Amino acid sequence: MMNNRNKIHNLAVFCASSDGNDQQIYETAYDIGKQMASQGIRLVYGGSKLGLMGQVARGVMEHTGKVTGVIPDFLKTKEVVHESLDKLITTQDMHERKLTMNELSDAFIALPGGFGTFEELFEIVTWAQLGLHRKPIGLLNIGGFYDDLVQMLNKMCLKGLLKKDNLDILLISDDFEDLLEQMRSFEPKPVPKWMNKNQT
Repeated sequence: MMNNRNKIHNLAVFCASSDGNDQQIYETAYDIGKQMASQGIRLVYGGSKLGLMGQVARGVMEHTGKVTGVIPDFLKTKEVVHESLDKLITTQDMHERKLTMNELSDAFIALPGGFGTFEELFEIVTWAQLGLHRKPIGLLNIGGFYDDLVQMLNKMCLKGLLKKDNLDILLISDDFEDLLEQMRSFEPKPVPKWMNKNQT
């Protein structure tokens, strides 16, 4: 069983570019970066020095961890981009940014955020649903931030609009270490038969 565990060396983190007004969320973002550095997990993120994104990056870098930022060219200004990263990749647009983050990462976690975080999370979950990747995806429900979303996802299943197998792609916890353990133990569902081009 241990041989089948997912090795997470590079973790993509989606989260807000704003600080927000919840001290628990703000402090937890930094602590997650610290924990990643202590475990030798490289952060792959949107490249900003602002908000929760900046907090996670600071948590990693201030504890001698490694960080790769991926930022589209139109956002690459001194006011936004983190200039102290050990690696910064510039993309042409947002879509290329997500493709690059997918290629660089072994797994994905969403922290609290706004529209951008939701868009990134649901696109990467949709790619997994379609069999375009088989990497674990986690939702970190800090302080119950995502309680309403989880309730909505369960309602989608109840109404027959979302299959339970697809909902199970998204791993959920309010504890970072627990979420990492779930991700390391994650077994992806088989690629849908209709996606297998080798079948007749």
